[in-house]
Amino acid sequence: MLFRRIAWLIAMLFCLHANASGLPTLADRLPRPLPVLEVGYYEFPPYTYTAPDGNVLGSGAEMVRRILLQAGYRAHFRSLPSARLYLGLQDGSVQLWAGAPGKPELVGSTLECERTLGHVDLNLYRLPSHPAPQLPQGLTGSRIILISGYSYWKPITDLLDNPQLKLELHRTSTHVAALQMLERQRGDYLIDYQAPVEQARRELQMPPLAFDRLYSVPTKLIVSRRAPDAEQLRAQLDHAYDELQAAGYEMELP
Repeated sequence: MLFRRIAWLIAMLFCLHANASGLPTLADRLPRPLPVLEVGYYEFPPYTYTAPDGNVLGSGAEMVRRILLQAGYRAHFRSLPSARLYLGLQDGSVQLWAGAPGKPELVGSTLECERTLGHVDLNLYRLPSHPAPQLPQGLTGSRIILISGYSYWKPITDLLDNPQLKLELHRTSTHVAALQMLERQRGDYLIDYQAPVEQARRELQMPPLAFDRLYSVPTKLIVSRRAPDAEQLRAQLDHAYDELQAAGYEMELP
């Protein structure tokens, strides 16, 4: 009992001395939980995707985690189709997304970070035996394969909605299924992003496909305006990116 009282007295004297001298106390050195940001994503292998065990993997997910940790946050990832992800950014239930800037649906409800994480190419794929079409008239009457839950920039949505082209749209849930449909000629063309198509093609051991590039999309961190201190958060994320780059980290998605 006497020993415990002496030990307690010594600890108190140490804390008082530390406070008086400006040194960190034990309480100052205790780990504090980092604030959590709700990060939305849709399945986009190999950048960000849900593994069979439920973990969120991919080079994009790791970059987001690294930037958030550098800025003093940790990520809670939520897999969502594009419509629900955009709604979450609008109402604040999703606070952050690594995606394409300039989405008309998000104007006024989000803030875009300055730094670019990488670029993603959207292509029109076809079997090598099919000649390249003259766009857009060459697509008239074609069967177009699309991925469910994905959104595209306005020039592509305008093309798909053009009644004069009389397009027949077929949607599937995965990139593997889309490539299988194209291979079995259940569609004439596939509109999809290059990185997930290449991963799916390797999984299927398919030979390379012919394609025409439709556009190249930058990827940035996009903050919901309803996130706490949204303007400050955007500045923190850009600053964290710069710090990591200065420290020698590769800050460009492959």
